[in-house]
Amino acid sequence: MESNVTRSDLDNLISFLSQDDIPRLTNGPKVVEFEQKWSDWLGVENSVFVNSGSSANQLTMLSIKHLYGPGEIILSPLNWISDVSAVIQNGFKPVFVDINYHNLALNENLILQKINKNTRAILLTHILGLNGLTDTILNICKENNILLIEDVCESHGTTHNGQLVGSFGDVSNFSFFYAHHITTIEGGMVCTNNEEIYQHSRIFRSHGMLRECTNESIKNKYHEEYPTVNKDFFFVNPAYNMRSTEINAVLGLNQIHRLNGDIKKRRDNFNYFISHLDKEKYYTKFVLEGNSNYAFVVIFNQRDYDIVEDYGLIVEQQDKRDALEQLLRDNKIEFRRGLSGGGNQLRQPYIQNNYNFDLNEFPVVEHIHQFSWYIGNYPSLERHKIDKLLDLLNNL
Repeated sequence: MESNVTRSDLDNLISFLSQDDIPRLTNGPKVVEFEQKWSDWLGVENSVFVNSGSSANQLTMLSIKHLYGPGEIILSPLNWISDVSAVIQNGFKPVFVDINYHNLALNENLILQKINKNTRAILLTHILGLNGLTDTILNICKENNILLIEDVCESHGTTHNGQLVGSFGDVSNFSFFYAHHITTIEGGMVCTNNEEIYQHSRIFRSHGMLRECTNESIKNKYHEEYPTVNKDFFFVNPAYNMRSTEINAVLGLNQIHRLNGDIKKRRDNFNYFISHLDKEKYYTKFVLEGNSNYAFVVIFNQRDYDIVEDYGLIVEQQDKRDALEQLLRDNKIEFRRGLSGGGNQLRQPYIQNNYNFDLNEFPVVEHIHQFSWYIGNYPSLERHKIDKLLDLLNNL
């Protein structure tokens, strides 16, 4: 993988910092400008710029808890830790559902089995640029009056029915980490058409301070209920400081102009890679329409096995797995096993030490955990490097 920061980005930042009048550097007008441009690009009413995608996860869950109360959140075990930890740390019960191979997202047939009166939301993560959304999931949320949260941290520019994902849910989260489709080095965004979620995300981004709210009706409601509190220092909730800076926003503003072009390059790279990958050895039947690939996905084709004490590994596949990883190391090709978040979060200590889930309920995630990898894709990646990677994988 390569950093998504260019010389143009740095030159633009240097120009900003070189003004005769030293610019404000904390959250200010450039942040507001970036939020508006991002909302315009995505097609939503409001966005809140924060210091990471993980902070976006936290603010989303805190806002939902504050507005809708505690309950259960349905999500996938194939996730980055901050999705799961934000659910847990805000007092929600995580309800895990296995995934599909074709989009690495929640199996919609299994979601229905988990819905009950305590279900507050479905947290749908779009993995590595694949579209995890379906019309069925949208209908499930509508018919059961359940919130839809979209995590789009790895999938900027992915579409569903021609519309950008992240614009369907009640709220969506993006990350601008340094190797993502667009980067502010560290940064993230909470996006929503829901006025209350937007305003409380603003409040909770800055210590829970009411003065960050731009809706006078919401502010007046709090002031009337607590008339003795100083309006300058009025704290709604024990929240966080998750503000970003003008510097990060300047980087984002310079990058957003080339985002669509970079997405096309990533998509073209991935489509070429998958179309030339050995279908006998690797899974290739992904839903490619609308993808905005973040990293190449490599998955051994499924072999039937039971989950046992040795983690269910077939010796033959374990040997092949080790051989593949050694081959990549020998050729100085960086990789990560397990896809997003390193695979099955249910195997991690923070889950194992606090919950008791039956791993047999998650056969697809289990296979992904043991026999999958992602390898860097980026806009400047040359075709001959993709061909070399394909040659190595196909001749394993």
